[in-house]
Amino acid sequence: MADVLVWVMQRRVVPADRAERLRKELAEIDAEVARLETAEVVIGQFIEAERSGQADDPAVAEELKQVTTPGAGGMLLVPHREPDMDESALPTDHQSVMKIVAAVSEPVPAKDVSVQPGRGTQPGQVEPVRDKLRRLADRGWLHRTPAGRFTALTQPST
Repeated sequence: MADVLVWVMQRRVVPADRAERLRKELAEIDAEVARLETAEVVIGQFIEAERSGQADDPAVAEELKQVTTPGAGGMLLVPHREPDMDESALPTDHQSVMKIVAAVSEPVPAKDVSVQPGRGTQPGQVEPVRDKLRRLADRGWLHRTPAGRFTALTQPST
């Protein structure tokens, strides 16, 4: 009977990994669709402002800038880690998450990281933190354990 349990557990890993990859791909596609929808609306408003002679309005220029700057509406906010990069390349909220994980000596779950900056442990409070942790791990800033916990990467000695 133990062999059947092992077999089932091994079989579960493959579809679970595929589901995780598909969730990530879907999240990226959703972010791209949202970014393009926002750009479509703002560019349409800019074209209308040009037609009516209000294209020089600072509010219109600011809104266009928000849509077209990196990090707006699904653009790459967390860069892939390169050997010469440090945490200053990350947005401030991601830097704080990195500091919390680095301060702990053992792998930490997203729930524990969520509590540190004063957020709660409810799913709506933990999931944004879990998303940041996953993104940091996917882009090479953190290590994600098979159990879904996160650790800081060991720094190579120079």
